[in-house]
Amino acid sequence: MSQPEPAPLRALITGASSGIGRATARALAARGAALCIVGRDAAALGALQAELLEGGAQQVDLRVVDLMDAAARAALITGALAALGGLDLLVNAAGIIGMGTIASTSPAALSEMMELNVTAPMHLMQGCVEALAESGGSVVNVSSVTGLRAFPGILAYATSKAALDQLTRCAALELAPRGVRVNAVNPGVVRTELHKRAGMDEARYAAFVEHSRSTHPLGRVGEPEEVAAAILYLASPEARWLTGVTLPVDGGRQLTCAR
Repeated sequence: MSQPEPAPLRALITGASSGIGRATARALAARGAALCIVGRDAAALGALQAELLEGGAQQVDLRVVDLMDAAARAALITGALAALGGLDLLVNAAGIIGMGTIASTSPAALSEMMELNVTAPMHLMQGCVEALAESGGSVVNVSSVTGLRAFPGILAYATSKAALDQLTRCAALELAPRGVRVNAVNPGVVRTELHKRAGMDEARYAAFVEHSRSTHPLGRVGEPEEVAAAILYLASPEARWLTGVTLPVDGGRQLTCAR
């Protein structure tokens, strides 16, 4: 007697319109997952949705949401859980970066960074806990090597990522009795739009990527697909005894001194 086909994994992915979030959505769709993709760029999300559906994805729900807005986050949780019929995986990939030192970073800049990079993931985890506990699901937060090591010139960003790492560990400890695992990936420099959106022009970004060859021991920057592969591993049954992990996916960057 043949076994019934397993139900598709149901995943909610923020920051899906570009970079690591988009690569994660593509990787999950290729494995038959039912997705809710979230971002602020409606055109980019629509293009990704069409691409995934044309590629054979069974379900791709699209949500254009400003995650800085608490009411919009609450509506997203309600809508996504209804659309997917539950949840197995929450990937908090949305985030922003900004330059600034202890002398130049304003309280408003720090508050904005914390709102999107820490408060929004916490709010989404809180709202999804019951669904994740019901399915025995997991959370993967997209943090940064700057959460593990100190670097100059990005004070608010590094502070927010260190807070996200501690949020990951605390949530993992508290949710373990409910069967929910919470982990994070900590990428080094990855070829995405993150730095350009923070104000780097093409020339500065090209120079930054070239410089990163010397700051990453493996001699290059990462690709979004490499981080997505780590996210899928942390969400997989093979990682079912891992929780509270902050996994460097960084070409060895966390092993080095600031330079």
